Amino acid sequence: MRLHPHPQPGQNRRTFLKTAGAVTAGLALAPGVLAQSDSASAKKKIKLGLDNFAVRAMNWKAGALLDYAASLKLDTLFITDLDAFESHEPAHLRELKAKADDLNVQFLLGTWSICPTSKSFRNKWGTAEEHLALGIRMAKALGSPAIRVVLGAGEDRRTEGGIEARIADTVKVCKACRNQAMDAGVKIAVENHAGDMQAWELVTLIEAAGKDYVGANMDSGNACWTMEDPLENLLTLAPYVLTTSLRDSMVWESENGAKVQWTAMGEGCVDVKTYFEKFAELCPNVAVNIETISGFARELPYLKPEFWNVWPKAKASSFAKFVALAKRGKAIPPHRSANPQEEQEYQKGEIERSIKYCKEVLGLGLK
Repeated sequence: MRLHPHPQPGQNRRTFLKTAGAVTAGLALAPGVLAQSDSASAKKKIKLGLDNFAVRAMNWKAGALLDYAASLKLDTLFITDLDAFESHEPAHLRELKAKADDLNVQFLLGTWSICPTSKSFRNKWGTAEEHLALGIRMAKALGSPAIRVVLGAGEDRRTEGGIEARIADTVKVCKACRNQAMDAGVKIAVENHAGDMQAWELVTLIEAAGKDYVGANMDSGNACWTMEDPLENLLTLAPYVLTTSLRDSMVWESENGAKVQWTAMGEGCVDVKTYFEKFAELCPNVAVNIETISGFARELPYLKPEFWNVWPKAKASSFAKFVALAKRGKAIPPHRSANPQEEQEYQKGEIERSIKYCKEVLGLGLK
């Protein structure tokens, strides 16, 4: 049974949220939840890599991205944009695969919306089915076990039929390419992206399409945009996770609800040590790919009644954990680069600081 996060008769919204926070306060302070494990720095034997969107300001193509990943002694390079390739022709992809093998860096591949009715969909690569088929072919050529795709973004929740209709449309596209994916040995990893789906909604998409060839690309930062504690998101998606795009987040209470600002690893309020202890237990064969996107805050105005119009089936228990997370956080200032060069250095600083933290504090990476 789903509990909707709405106040009871005679109880105003602020009182309801205050009660939810009180209920979860014990959870937030429970012994062990925030405790730092003595073995946190022990090697977890989990591959560590970066999502190329973390250094998007560099405008690097795949070859340069491989060199950068190797310089950071990473195990994987997750290229999530087909524009990062100078060519999609087999010969060029074979050259890149050979270079990756020489550098001992595993390619992971991704692309964008395959939902033809999403506001995020673009026909740059043809129809949704043609786009997905291209991604599958390229993933096979590069040795990527999955092709990451997205449904869309949070604004799709306001479209006709809501997010459930967009999920159904995405399932149709996946099914249309099932045989191609199965023949190529490439799975389709759908991301919880930019506020489009909560974890349980993504699970419904995967189950409807078929979990034999469809799974999840888990994004911990995007979980916060859908009022989920990243740990709760992990526990729900773990059985389906194929690939990841992960970052830390700072969440704090605001006048209208809460604000979320993504941060470098170890600089937010997410209990990342507990998160990766559970990750190692539940997803031992999945690479951790860091995708830092920092410097700005997004508000979730859940104190405004109209906010809930597009979240009619949100679970109260999950929301309460998010409220507890917001109570642990604090407001942090935004960042704005003065020029393109400064933004490049800022992005490199965020990812390199994060990789260092993941290696030295969290014990991630094989190298």
